[in-house]
Amino acid sequence: MSELVPITVARGDGIGPEIMDATLRVLQAAGARIAPEFIEIGEQQYLAGHSSGITPEAWDSLRRTRVFLKSPITTPQGGGFKSLNVTIRKTLGLYANVRPCVSYAPFVRTLHPKMNLVIVRENEEDLYAGIEHRQTDEVFQCLKLITRPGCEKIVRYAFEYARRHGRRKVTCMTKDNIMKMTDGLFHRVFDEIASDYPEIETEHLIIDIGAARLATRPERFDVIVTPNLYGDILSDIAAELTGSVGLAPSANIGDHVAMFEAIHGSAPDIAGKGIANPSGLLLAAVLMLVHIGQPAVAETIHNAWLRTIEDGVHTAELHGTLSIGRPFGSMDFADAVIERLGQRPEKLTPVQYGDAPAAVPRAPLPRAPQARPRAAKALVGVDVFVHAAGVSADFLAGQLVALAVPPLALQMITNRGVKVWPGGFPETFCTDHWRCRFVGPDGSPITHADILALLQALVARGIDVIKTENLCTFDGERGYALGQGQ
Repeated sequence: MSELVPITVARGDGIGPEIMDATLRVLQAAGARIAPEFIEIGEQQYLAGHSSGITPEAWDSLRRTRVFLKSPITTPQGGGFKSLNVTIRKTLGLYANVRPCVSYAPFVRTLHPKMNLVIVRENEEDLYAGIEHRQTDEVFQCLKLITRPGCEKIVRYAFEYARRHGRRKVTCMTKDNIMKMTDGLFHRVFDEIASDYPEIETEHLIIDIGAARLATRPERFDVIVTPNLYGDILSDIAAELTGSVGLAPSANIGDHVAMFEAIHGSAPDIAGKGIANPSGLLLAAVLMLVHIGQPAVAETIHNAWLRTIEDGVHTAELHGTLSIGRPFGSMDFADAVIERLGQRPEKLTPVQYGDAPAAVPRAPLPRAPQARPRAAKALVGVDVFVHAAGVSADFLAGQLVALAVPPLALQMITNRGVKVWPGGFPETFCTDHWRCRFVGPDGSPITHADILALLQALVARGIDVIKTENLCTFDGERGYALGQGQ
């Protein structure tokens, strides 16, 4: 018999302990060759003073085992508490969030009986970078960060996933008709990498129409790859379309560590009642078993689970006309799966995981993001963000024009991204947050000293400068967006 594989296990909060106990019972009965190391994370660690909900000892276990099976946790209400999931994903480089969403009709009621898709969500960047600031009395900001290496990793992962799992199509969804630089980069990288996979059909959809089509015609999709925020929203929509978010597993994959979890929360309202559905976590454990090189055990458990659902054994939230007897509790459901180990579904499609190779750590992608030569970068201007309440754009412009230090000159002022000077409209609603763009003559390069001289002049006259953003070109191409109305 092969050696036991160490894994880190967190029982979590709310319903977490009961669904984890049910899941581990099934894994043990099926002969999973694992050696769990239990860690404490979540609400009690937050309240004990760990702002991210995890202790140094827990980090040590995760870095040692490189495999994490995690129950849902509760984040206390109020400020000062970081998202544990985001912290783990970013700290350990878990860049790919993989969420299979499958319908189990007619045994789980759904309007979309043919749905079988996978959402591959970028897991580290986008608005989830968590860089937020309050800048004025009225305005808060959240920075959206998209990197070329991050895009290359997640897009290539999506295509490799499609190739290795016999998927026929990869769909990219962005909002690059509005966010032309950030989402535009994601779309551009998608098109570049798609050329390496000629056998796979590709398409790009703007996220709003893409989400609408997912909600009404999910069977048209196979693999969907998106930036972080869109993927988070889409995957919950897709999971709900299958009949219940409680059925959906999630794998968070990096080059060194992987985390497996259900996508639902800790559901404190039903905690301790023994009625929670362990299916999402159990199916996440199935993904984990494939990842650590135990596909035969994974296949046995998954097929037994399918047979259990097919036989009408449902927990409370799925209980209905196709269920048998009373709703099953968490442990009752686990025992029903154990009774069917070795059986296969008769009407639902059995799963086959084959002889997947062990993957601890997961093998790197066939082509890592490539280092690119540095572009010729030229500094051509600066956006100065100003806090000024109770003033008009024309009044502010009059002050700034007089204070501009050559070679810089005021080119425009925007408010919430809309140009309000010169030629602004009186109907435009303005807040106390102004972006003031200063550029050199005819786009010629300037120096950092020029910007410092400008800032000194503004501050000396009492202008409340919030922040600045340098305006640069890269190989002659503009590296900044124009204001709306330009």
